[in-house]
Amino acid sequence: MKIAIIDYKMSNIFSIKNALDTVGHQSQVTFDRKTILEADGLVLPGVGSFPDAMQHLEELGLIDVISDFIKNGKLFLGICLGFQLLFENSEEFEQRKGLGIIEGRVEKFSSKSPLPVPHVGWNTIIKQIPPKQNILGTPSKIMLDDNDYYYFVHSYCVKPKNIEDIYAVTRYGQHEFCSSIKLDNVFGCQFHPEKSGPRGLTFLKNYFN
Repeated sequence: MKIAIIDYKMSNIFSIKNALDTVGHQSQVTFDRKTILEADGLVLPGVGSFPDAMQHLEELGLIDVISDFIKNGKLFLGICLGFQLLFENSEEFEQRKGLGIIEGRVEKFSSKSPLPVPHVGWNTIIKQIPPKQNILGTPSKIMLDDNDYYYFVHSYCVKPKNIEDIYAVTRYGQHEFCSSIKLDNVFGCQFHPEKSGPRGLTFLKNYFN
């Protein structure tokens, strides 16, 4: 597949390109509208702050491009900050509107947690079975497995409005947060598959297949 990786001047772009190339997908880092819309798949990566990221997307004219791509029904993947940007708003530093692709918000980890924030390192996922997928009888082919370890680096987590959109959760101390979402042709994950060793590479290969 021909995959575009959105370059919106936030870090962690070329690590995802290297990972996609490793598993045999043709990838290109770009902020060109035509190149993005002609791609078979699209990745929104990112490490950094929510307000800065939204500002960069606005300045580069990429907000409508992302929306148009998703409306075309082609595969979209949001990673870490790129996952959080899909939501309606965030409280990181200030109240800031997001892309509004997924209903819900981005919140800081509870200050009552005895564990350090940011949440950095390896942690497992627990897959959920959304009621709508149960009814339709359509098991996922993304192949994230329970108790598999993935690599996380974040101080904020998403709180989706519709729990049936949740694909997997992760526990950090007493806190359980949404670590991935599948919504039609959109998949978002809080962990970094490109930094998660062979398991993360398998995920990237399978998702875009």
